Amino acid sequence: MLRFMNLPEKQSVYSSSKYVIIPVPIEGKPAYGTGSCKGPAAVLSASQELDLYDMETDSEPFEEGIFTHQIVRSKSRLRKEVSKVVADSKFPLILGGDHSITAECAEALKREITDITFLQLDAHVDLWDEFDGDRYSHACVMRRVSELGIPLVQVGIRSMDIEEKYYAKRIRSRVFTAQDIFDDLKWMDKVVSSLNKKVYITIDVDVFDPSIMPSTGTPEPGGLLWYQVLGLLRKVFSKKNVIGADIVELAPIKGMHAADFTIAKLAYKLVAYGKESR
Repeated sequence: MLRFMNLPEKQSVYSSSKYVIIPVPIEGKPAYGTGSCKGPAAVLSASQELDLYDMETDSEPFEEGIFTHQIVRSKSRLRKEVSKVVADSKFPLILGGDHSITAECAEALKREITDITFLQLDAHVDLWDEFDGDRYSHACVMRRVSELGIPLVQVGIRSMDIEEKYYAKRIRSRVFTAQDIFDDLKWMDKVVSSLNKKVYITIDVDVFDPSIMPSTGTPEPGGLLWYQVLGLLRKVFSKKNVIGADIVELAPIKGMHAADFTIAKLAYKLVAYGKESR
């Protein structure tokens, strides 16, 4: 298996690494397109070509140490590994796979950390109680997270069912639609002020507009662009204690490598912002 960015062994040993990349190629029944199980391998492959120097933060984030965990193929194993990583005071960065894996991360974090908010960047609220008879579908994941008593802040939303709308209101989820963001110059500050001090970030790649992220199962028009997402993430890291993240739902398209590189770069940006915030 490839190591993230093919880092030298000195910067990729578990004991001395702050960040732990966990590839989780789990894919349940898709709502439309398939292929998210191939996402982790595509990101690891694209990461081999990333530059170690990050221009935006004027730093070499890899110096924090980035360990690439062996592939995790079951949700129960994922819960155990996330719990261990957090208990070891490291930052879990999970590469999916479909969005259902976020519920397992929530289960693990709920045991280890109190007073945490889940910040979801996504085109969909994922608040179905069940989808096609499955309560653990990717379309239900944030409902399962909310049932753990974890507050949600949902950003970039531009599609939901009417029942999801009612449920979001009932649990007082803070929903920032893509249209809200387009019209509001202060949207980032409003998002940050909605978060508790401790934050876990879950990024469904369909939060991005399909013009820059076509490689996902359920793309929606009108999404966020690269610098909007980066601007929010950098601000969250600077103001809050981000304790982990996942990036899910990349479904690689053969011969179209730009999306794979985009997500590999996004993962490294999370490391860069984490390093900058300390």
